Amino acid sequence: MPETDVLIAGAGPAGLLLAAELALAGVRTTIVERHPERPPYCRGFNLNARSLDLLARRGLAGGLVAEGHRVPHAPVTGLPGPLLLADAATDHPFSLGIPQTRVEEVLEARALDLGAEILRGHELRSFTQDGDGVTSVVHNGHFRSRYLAGCDGGRSTVRKQAGIGFPGVDARWFALLGDVECDLPYGPVAGQDGRSLFVIPRPGYVRIVVREDDPPADKDTPVTLDRLQAQVDAVLGRHVELRAPRWLSRFGDAARLAERYRAGRVLLAGDAAHIHPPAGAIGVNVALDDAFNLGWKLAATVLGTASAGLLDTYHEERHAAGERILANTRAQVALEEAGAEPWADLMRRVAAHPAGNRALAEIITGLDACYEPAGHPWLGRLAPDVPLTVSGTETHLAALLRSGRPVLLDLTGTFASWSTAIDVVAASSPSTSDVDAVLLRPDGHVAWAGTPGSGAAGLAEAVRRWVGDVPVPASG
Repeated sequence: MPETDVLIAGAGPAGLLLAAELALAGVRTTIVERHPERPPYCRGFNLNARSLDLLARRGLAGGLVAEGHRVPHAPVTGLPGPLLLADAATDHPFSLGIPQTRVEEVLEARALDLGAEILRGHELRSFTQDGDGVTSVVHNGHFRSRYLAGCDGGRSTVRKQAGIGFPGVDARWFALLGDVECDLPYGPVAGQDGRSLFVIPRPGYVRIVVREDDPPADKDTPVTLDRLQAQVDAVLGRHVELRAPRWLSRFGDAARLAERYRAGRVLLAGDAAHIHPPAGAIGVNVALDDAFNLGWKLAATVLGTASAGLLDTYHEERHAAGERILANTRAQVALEEAGAEPWADLMRRVAAHPAGNRALAEIITGLDACYEPAGHPWLGRLAPDVPLTVSGTETHLAALLRSGRPVLLDLTGTFASWSTAIDVVAASSPSTSDVDAVLLRPDGHVAWAGTPGSGAAGLAEAVRRWVGDVPVPASG
């Protein structure tokens, strides 16, 4: 029976990034993916500012930004104008147009380079867990692992087998999506009876999105080109030929959130943990956010360095984030459907105000994520990528996190010998006058911030909570 430390079901964005994070920490990691190769179609084309900020902490954002197309606002549904990102709390004040397939290629290469194993054409069918690990059944044998991560989509076998509830609301409507060739103009195309469809340009083809006026009783009924053609013709009141279909699919506005992100030695991430309307193009981004939060915590648990309860904070932090994502996406759909209703008009006026625009942009993209809601403005938030001087060399804060280890950033030279068990980096910065030192979690979020005059008060407790039971000064 093959053995690994962590078995991951699913080689989508969540599974690939999680594998890379685990392998970075030296954890034996195997992905099993039921498809023999990456699907030829592309589900999404957007990385938001939050995802780029996170990927930058591992040195992965720069290459993607160089390849993609920058858009200076956040994708949003239901508002007539853009949510600009120029003043948002981010190092990347733009959305990046880049195919999800390319993002997956980069993450897969990263995971493989770090030693993870990816087995395509291997479908996880069932599993049992005990006090020491998980025995998983795939189509051609068994795997024994210490932990199992379900990154296997909205119909997750892992979630179902673990008995984790998936409460929420069923879809009220469905839309068809087709990657085809046609002669329609780009953007929203108005039809008859107030209906419309959307035409999105792609290299060599277009993506058409149109609401289904009479969805089938079984939402899993395959979408055909004739079906898409009939819906487009019905909206336009005329025939515009659709040709050369590349991908045809159906989606709805269902919204569901797993009751638990952890059940013993089983964890969920990405669509396995939550499904929601596609408003705000948030899907791949929240999957990456889940994986980035889980990776270092699970690695520390496997390696035996984690504090008691560290792995449980994954559910605590990301389940709350999932609740916000569902609320945000459903609110955007409601805005779109409300049209000229007074409260919809109120939201549009809020978005037109600079402060309201910034707040909504940060909410929609997850830039408002804060895991410690009280204390220094940096506490619980992703530390900004401020410029630093370390040993006479110019660098940035994000570069300190490439190794995936926690870092105590010493900005006053008073913490240099504080502990030999964590990375202490002495640096200076023109952007940090109100903070003497910060403890950075491996995901870049601030676990502790020392302000002028406070010394090391609270630092030892933060280290024990987020790093583990490591030697710290008695006076810490």
